[in-house]
Amino acid sequence: MARTARRPAPSRRASPPKRASAAAPAVFEALAAYVSTPSDQIDVERVTDLYGLTSAQLAETAGLNRVTLQKTVRREAPKTQSRLREMLEILARVEAWAGGRMQALAWYRAEPIPALGGRTAEAMVKSGQATMVRDYLDHIAMGGFA
Repeated sequence: MARTARRPAPSRRASPPKRASAAAPAVFEALAAYVSTPSDQIDVERVTDLYGLTSAQLAETAGLNRVTLQKTVRREAPKTQSRLREMLEILARVEAWAGGRMQALAWYRAEPIPALGGRTAEAMVKSGQATMVRDYLDHIAMGGFA
């Protein structure tokens, strides 16, 4: 009687990384639609109300000078809008697994990320390296190690 080797059955586990990474832009788009003005600018008042921050705290969290958010011209500047969008995108992406909006903000501000040299997401955004945080979050969403 000949023996045949049994192959293990293929894994039937769902593939959450595809769902997680596909959902991230949709979550951010919903948040951006809520906090944006008709001219597609981030409305600072809506963001401060949403996260329970003052405009000075929001400026600090996004790595901006506190005066920047007080003047309309500076508030609508491309650099300011870009920095706010980067911050909001990261917050939107982590909100679901952090446990809520305020927990996402706490993670963003205080949790050191070992893969990024122990720096927080806030520190990375402040130094203009939000892309590295997004890449890190993509890596986690795809099932990579933290």
